[in-house]
Amino acid sequence: MFRFFENLVDPFASFDEATPPKTLWAYLKTQVGPFRKWIVAMAITGVLVALVETGLIFYSGRLIDLLGGNTPAELFDNHGTELLLAAAFILMIRPLFIAINHLFLEQLLAGNMQEQVRWRAHKHLLGQSTSFFQNDFAGRLSNRVMQMGGAVEDAVYMSFEGIWYALTYVVSAALILSGVHPLLAVPLLVWVVIYVFYVRYIAVRVAHASEKWSGARSMVTARVVDAYSNIETIKLFADEGTEERYVLSAMRRLRLRFQRFLRLMTELSFGLNVINGVLILGMMSPAVWLWSNGVISVGEVAAASALTIRLNGMSGWIMWVTVRLFEHAGVIREGLQSVAVAHDVTDREVAPKLSVEKAAIEFRDVSHHYGKGRGGLDHVNLSIAPGQKVGLVGRSGAGKSSLVNLLLRFRDAENGQILIDGQDVREVKQTSLRQQIGMVSQDNSLLHRSIRANILYGRQSASEAEMMAAAARAEADQFIATLEDPKGRKGYNAHVGERGVKLSGGQRQRIAIARVILKDAPILVLDEATSALDSEVEAAIQDTLFGLMEGKTVIAIAHRLSTIAQMDRIVVMDEGRIIEDGSHDDLLAKGGVYAGLWARQSGGFIGDVGDQDGQSGKESAAASDLALDLPTDSA
Repeated sequence: MFRFFENLVDPFASFDEATPPKTLWAYLKTQVGPFRKWIVAMAITGVLVALVETGLIFYSGRLIDLLGGNTPAELFDNHGTELLLAAAFILMIRPLFIAINHLFLEQLLAGNMQEQVRWRAHKHLLGQSTSFFQNDFAGRLSNRVMQMGGAVEDAVYMSFEGIWYALTYVVSAALILSGVHPLLAVPLLVWVVIYVFYVRYIAVRVAHASEKWSGARSMVTARVVDAYSNIETIKLFADEGTEERYVLSAMRRLRLRFQRFLRLMTELSFGLNVINGVLILGMMSPAVWLWSNGVISVGEVAAASALTIRLNGMSGWIMWVTVRLFEHAGVIREGLQSVAVAHDVTDREVAPKLSVEKAAIEFRDVSHHYGKGRGGLDHVNLSIAPGQKVGLVGRSGAGKSSLVNLLLRFRDAENGQILIDGQDVREVKQTSLRQQIGMVSQDNSLLHRSIRANILYGRQSASEAEMMAAAARAEADQFIATLEDPKGRKGYNAHVGERGVKLSGGQRQRIAIARVILKDAPILVLDEATSALDSEVEAAIQDTLFGLMEGKTVIAIAHRLSTIAQMDRIVVMDEGRIIEDGSHDDLLAKGGVYAGLWARQSGGFIGDVGDQDGQSGKESAAASDLALDLPTDSA
């Protein structure tokens, strides 16, 4: 039975993946949608439960009158059947109504909505561009996703369990009291009006305070996670005091926000007790007066008093539920600041998959200034023939990474086109584009999963033998065999820690290379792919990479020029433009920027000193090498 209700809605079913609405009610409507056909059932069972509860109180008054108007023998002789039916109702019908109501609310609603909200929010965030995540804290984003799930589920749940039930209870109580005597219903209705206005007054302030409190919680989480994620940097610079102050300032703000929220709770409690005192006196005074004049019976006075006491207790609960609803509204609004952000890199509505046969790449008058009007790329034209291996050279900020990021559609170019086999990358599905490109970057982060899972990320359908062969080609199989994590998992089953922190930089790089080897995409991008490796391993990996390049179109970024000297072409970039293009030998013969960079290499890296003093490249290099007491690197 439980499973039946739990499976009435699939929280992970496909859904309209449009950007979530930014307004609270519109967003809640999209989340309630899958539950819509069951809402009537929840409402009906909620009404039945409320009617049963008020009916029991009313019947308790009738029972008092029966006890007072009959001897024990007369009671069972005259009303025995009625009492048995009442007992059967209490023992069987009432629990059944309550059970069905809770099956709908807990197994169907609460058991599914929370995960539905989180899954949809997470799926939407996964579709955001890399710049979206670069501009925010991962901790804050994850906190918002997790908080929103609980807030939406609890808000909808309490709307039925609290507000709808309470509304039904109050209405039925007013009908019962007016049936006893119209005068008894008047204080209840007056109390309801005062109560509603007071709740609204407090709740609006609570919603604002809650949003501030939620934002402060997200900031604390963000700063704490940021500290834990970068603990090596914090330890390296021995500056825990600065880090402590950074987090402490956020915690102080969180404490202040929470204190303001608690002040409202205290104010709420005081006002509620004053209002409830008015209810008790307003209900009991006319009831006693009517009894003293013989208008109503003792049982009816008892029923009125029982309803009053019940409403007195319920009012605090209703107030708490209402405040929680407004508190959740603040949490949801705060979360929507991240979740309701449209994707800045999107696929066309009917975008086809990228079809790669030759893997020719063309950058056609591409400009991208990151919305600033300068920097980035400026009118870049570059054609790379199928199977050609191109090295990108240039100082930091020259535009090399921007070129690669646009090729991968981490961002969309502001102007111009990027074509692969004549297909504009903006016109095809992003996933199909990236499936055709293998990339090894300078800082390859690994997932906090097993070695096997990280390598298989390159191609999930690969066999165990193919996965192990890729590791062997990447010179990673020997160190993998020695791994063991704190839980005793060994070799390919060992987990690598968050971002792969349990491995050295070189080990992480080799796992990343194995992943790309397994992917075997027709286009290969290398961004300082061997910079984290020692000389011996680098030599072995270089051979592997050159073998991997066979038959592929390759773009390689490197500051160590010796790693790209064997490329078919070398493209030199500066300030977002291509300033030189040719083979290694041709560029050296020209005696231009590349020749100067090559001559300036001391240990194999591009220097930062330019020719601003008028020296030639070789003269400048000689001066630099002399100052370092190092031999001049030659071709």
